[in-house]
Amino acid sequence: MTPTRHMHPFRRASTHLLNKLPALALALSCAASSAWVQARELVSVDRPQINMRSGAGTQHGALWSLSKGYPLEVKGRQGNWLKVRDFENDIGWVYRPLVSKKPHVIVKSKVANIRSAPSTGSRILAQAEHAEVLRHLEQKQGWVKVQRDDGLKGWIVRRLLWGW
Repeated sequence: MTPTRHMHPFRRASTHLLNKLPALALALSCAASSAWVQARELVSVDRPQINMRSGAGTQHGALWSLSKGYPLEVKGRQGNWLKVRDFENDIGWVYRPLVSKKPHVIVKSKVANIRSAPSTGSRILAQAEHAEVLRHLEQKQGWVKVQRDDGLKGWIVRRLLWGW
């Protein structure tokens, strides 16, 4: 007869806990990721055009200009200057009084269908091109209702957009 091995109750409980650690770590990671997504601060350009600069101040050269509504993620601050990141992960600085909290998105795919309702089965009203900036109106089940400058309103699937 083979001897039976009895595991100490503490060791059994800790082994049981160790077996659950990967699932617990994944759950905590997802929760932290969700909190980070919710906590990220976004701004959008609130003038017809502004410069994104290489540093905090007008003495720093302009890297490029950004048009009205262009969404940016705030990564840091220095006085009245914001260190920001755009949808292509480029980093630069913008002057805080020239941006606002008006929600906008930018098309990150080559093209995105603007639909009459939040469904792939709904009618296509128009198409938005890569890097086109749109006003964010509302969000519903993985879709964003957007508005173009010309007034056209419709829905785009969220994964094709970056911003609010």
